[in-house]
Amino acid sequence: MDYVKWKLLHRVFSSALQVLATQAMFRAIGIGYSQSLPSAAALNWVLKDGLGRLSRCIYTASLASAFDTNLKRVRFSTSVIFSLSIGVELLTPVFPQYFLLLASIANIAKQTSLACYLATGSAVHRSFAVADNLGEVSAKAQIQSVCFDNLGLMLAALLNMSLKNNQRLLAALPFAVYPIFAALDLLGIYQGLKYVHLQTLTKDRLEIILNTWIDFGCVPSPAEVSKEEGINIFNHKSKDFWPIRIGCLSTKVQIPKLSLMAMKSLNSKDYYFICLETFGGLVRNTERNILLCVREGAGTSDVIMGLLQACYIRKALVQNENRWEQILGAYDGSDLGFEEWFKLADDSRQCAERSFHGVSNQIAAMGWAAKNILLRTREQARYSFIDD
Repeated sequence: MDYVKWKLLHRVFSSALQVLATQAMFRAIGIGYSQSLPSAAALNWVLKDGLGRLSRCIYTASLASAFDTNLKRVRFSTSVIFSLSIGVELLTPVFPQYFLLLASIANIAKQTSLACYLATGSAVHRSFAVADNLGEVSAKAQIQSVCFDNLGLMLAALLNMSLKNNQRLLAALPFAVYPIFAALDLLGIYQGLKYVHLQTLTKDRLEIILNTWIDFGCVPSPAEVSKEEGINIFNHKSKDFWPIRIGCLSTKVQIPKLSLMAMKSLNSKDYYFICLETFGGLVRNTERNILLCVREGAGTSDVIMGLLQACYIRKALVQNENRWEQILGAYDGSDLGFEEWFKLADDSRQCAERSFHGVSNQIAAMGWAAKNILLRTREQARYSFIDD
């Protein structure tokens, strides 16, 4: 019910804004006036729709994986773009000579927002399907949208009827209500997304789960992870000490000796390896990551095991921060540095192996979709193992 309440706020004011924007665009191309040019108006309308649909295809193809891994952030960001596009449409009567330019920009923004809405809709509905009744949930969501949109149409109609005898006020109406309606629309979307608890596993959600397991010995529910995950509107990077990255070693910088030693220690039974990344020198306040490299053919359990081990490594680094600062600050490829790192890697692997079955069982018991882990494009990079 909380989600539906905020969805009502969003759909009503979004629908009302769209009605007012459409009216403004009709005025801009002259519909309803004796001096209108129907053929020119039709051509402009077709052109702006065509450009919008082309941009929608390009946008969908370029951000396909983001719809799964960053669903809430992408959905809210495109909703902001949608609200701004309505504001651009409202400007068309003020600058009718630039109708095609303004309308095309607005329609491109609206089409990308629509693409995101359609692409993420099934995932949002699935989060509310408690008994695999996805079809029922989707049908009810459509009914709600139609009802709420009709309320928005009624609101826009009432506003127009109340000012129909004063054309100046009627023309100024969209500009007066736009900031209020747009703010309420975005508030409804933002608050509604807080009640969308996705059960799919991404790297960020899995990391929250594993950190909670290591610290408290339990797996959090989708609702608890959703609250901690938030929406992350501006895509802020984690401020954790030694953030974990899934991917491959960067070829743009010289590969550290420690990473080379980690690769040399691999055998045919290893489906991942973990090493340290340091950019800008081995000093305090430089950018440093724990890198999890996954091998081709690795399964979901291998990724979970690797990330669990990486979380144990990070906990050890945090608990002994000063000691590791000294080791890394003085590290120059000496045997002492290698011994310290490989001892830490071996201890953390043993901890991960002891915890793996317990955490895996609890992940399934808490309702998480643990069959696959949804990774970003860069996180899907794999290395190949050639056994000499």
